[in-house]
Order: sequence, then C-alpha cells, then structure tokens
Amino acid sequence: MVPPKSTQQQQARKTQIVVVGGGAGGLELVRKLGAKYGRKRHDIILVDQNLSHIWKPLLHEVAAGSLDANLDEVGYRGHCARWGYRFFQGSLESIDREAKSIRLAPVLDDHGEELIGGHTIRYDILVLAVGSISNDFGVPGVAEHCLYLDSREQADRFRTKLLNQCLRVSRAMIANPAADERVRVAIVGAGATGVELAAELYNAAGALKHYGLEVFDETRLDVTIVEAGPRILPALPEELSHAARGELNKLGVVVRENTQVILARKGALVTQTGDVIAAELMVWAAGVKGAEFLSGLGLATNPRNQILVTATLQTVTDPDIFAIGDCASYTPPDQDAPVPPRAQAAHQMASTVFTNIHRKQKGKKLKNFTYEDKGSLISLSRFSTVGSLMGNLVGGALAVEGRMARLIYTTLYRLHLLGIHGWFRGIGLMVIGRVNRVVRPKLKLH
Repeated sequence: MVPPKSTQQQQARKTQIVVVGGGAGGLELVRKLGAKYGRKRHDIILVDQNLSHIWKPLLHEVAAGSLDANLDEVGYRGHCARWGYRFFQGSLESIDREAKSIRLAPVLDDHGEELIGGHTIRYDILVLAVGSISNDFGVPGVAEHCLYLDSREQADRFRTKLLNQCLRVSRAMIANPAADERVRVAIVGAGATGVELAAELYNAAGALKHYGLEVFDETRLDVTIVEAGPRILPALPEELSHAARGELNKLGVVVRENTQVILARKGALVTQTGDVIAAELMVWAAGVKGAEFLSGLGLATNPRNQILVTATLQTVTDPDIFAIGDCASYTPPDQDAPVPPRAQAAHQMASTVFTNIHRKQKGKKLKNFTYEDKGSLISLSRFSTVGSLMGNLVGGALAVEGRMARLIYTTLYRLHLLGIHGWFRGIGLMVIGRVNRVVRPKLKLH
C-alpha cells in the first residue's frame, strides 16, 4: 500500500539520522536519540546485518559454553519498538555523499536466496559504528584454518567444534581407558580475548563431567597461548600481567611469549623458529582492524581500514558523517597513538556524538571528544580477576585483583545494560540475569 502524498511529504521533512552498526556504541546512541527525539520530527534508523546484539566482551563465554547468548542478546526489532527508532537489516555497501544516501546490500537466507533486496536509505546525519574484525596480518592459512571471535555466529561455531572434540575424546577414552586422548586448543594473541577464553575453557571443561561426559574433565584439555610480544596483557601493568600469567599456569595453560606465528595449516601453527604447535582448534585473537569495505566508501582511512575522524568525531572527509567505536581512528593532540579499540571508548564516543548531533541541529559549536581511560579488567573465569583502575575512578591508578576486581568487572556489564536499556528495564534485566544463572544449566551444550 502506497501512503498518501501528504504523509510522504511529512516523512520527507523529518530529520533522518542513520546509525550503521548495532554494537555497544551504536545501540546506545540510537536509544538516546530515540528517547530524546521520538518520531514526530525525526526519523532515527539503525542498520545492522544481524537481528540481535550481544556485548562483544562476552563472546569468549559464549564460545566456551558458559553463557547462553539467547538469554543475553538484545533483539533490535523489540528494542526499536520500545525506544522510538526504526531498524533495517542489511550490510552497508556504499555511500553517496552527494545524494546523502547509503546503499544496503541484499540480505540472503541460509540457501543463498534473496530475502531482502538491496535498497537505498537517505540521511541528514550518518553515524558509522560497524566495529572491527580480527587482523590476521596477512599470515598464510589463518583465514582457512583458524577461528575468530568477532561475532555471535563465530562464537557459536567455536563452541560446536569444541563440544564435538570433547565428545570424540570422551568416547575414545571409554573405548580405551588407557588412551592418552587430549583436546588441544591454540590461541594466538594474549590480549583480553585470548587470556579470558583460555581460562573460560578450563571452567567449562571442568563442568562437562556433570553433563554426560563422565570420563572427561579439565585434565584432558591442553591450551596454548601464543603471543608475539614480550608478555601477555600488555594493556595492564607488568605486575598484573605476571599475576595473570601465574593464574594461567596454575590452570595448565602453556604461555609462549616472544613467539610469532608465520603459518597456519590444518591442525597446527608454525612459528618463526620452525616450531610446530599442534591443535585441533586454533583461535586467532591477535588484534583488530576495520572491515575491508570501509576503505572503499570514499572516506579517508588509515592502513587498518579505520575511518579517520576529527576531534568532534566527524569524518575528516565529510562533516555530516560521524564514526565511533573500533571502526574510527582518532589520535588526541597530546597523544602519539589513537584511542584504543575498547568498549569503554565506544561508550564515550557514543555520548559525545549524541551531544554533537543535538548541537549540530541547533547550529551550536560541537564538543571535542576526550577519552578517559578507566583502566582494564581481565576475568579469568571463576578462578580470578585482575586489572587496573585509572582516571576519575580512583584519582590516579590502582591495581586490583580478586573479589574487588570481579565485582567491578561485573559492574561494567551492568553499566552496559543501563546504557542500552535505560535504568528501569536495565535493573530488571540484571535481576532476571541473576535468576537465570541460578536456575539455568551452567553450560550451553547445543
């Protein structure tokens, strides 16, 4: 049904703000925009290739089976109905800056048949918040033989392969109790993702014996972390890095620092010294970059495909286009390196762009973005939590470990819930989440 001409003209007069990417920054931004402007004179649109959102720092728990993503994901269609914006499923294909429109690629179903045709969406203000992907640094064989943890689908894929391998080992041990069967996992990259995944795997393996794999436990798990740098967790102070390494060693994780992977092949990684690290499951978590398509949008990018932005988070190419989160690159005037690709940076950028969108429409001077490093926290599953707090939280820098660190780590996720749901619904979801962790199975095995 074609709407009346007067309705079309009314819609055309609306200020259309389009946000591409429903990650931590993008989803929080459209919630704030929808809550402030509603649909009377503004049309707030979120575009994402997926139908739901899950907080990326939780993907290692999804991969290990410790977290059921179905309980923690946020469906965009339900969320948009509550907060007054519209959602379109699709992937960004191109930007026509002269016509002020974006082109979305067709959406295909599981059989490759077209579900939603490619189409165009106009914008008055465009915000790119498409996140990042793993950076394989051109190492041969990585794309073919390694797994990534960039999305819910990739985390689910890893969990399926992990459970299948655990089942194979369990059956082999039942058939031959004397057999020395192992599940071998190699993780390239000792940042937060790699270290947290390693610890979570031991937590999950220890629980499998209660879920039908009676002869399998964590003693049958071999995990190796391969790090090209001199130590794990380089974002943390050295003493905390050493503390985390000690906890990993207690679990049985083999940590190989100053080791560069030059080749990935089926069932093994090859290092620069010629050593071969055998593993049935290989995870690449050695850094991030912007997706390849970002460099083809006609916007200025850096060698990692990240979009270059000004102090106001507008792209250096077009003031009507903003970029936030991992896909954006901004180097503060007093710094030598860009703002790091972290969830806290995306959150802070979303707040600045929300303010600047309002100021831009009022013709006011835009606010410069100031990154405040709140520190880093690393969860080693139920075994330990380490990290450092910085800036306004403690008036300096403070190393934290144990229960205090775990409490603060949990609080960060709760703040994320409040950011995307608001106070009332956010607190309600916290309560529900707590109940689910008590009554639901400890592992997701399907």
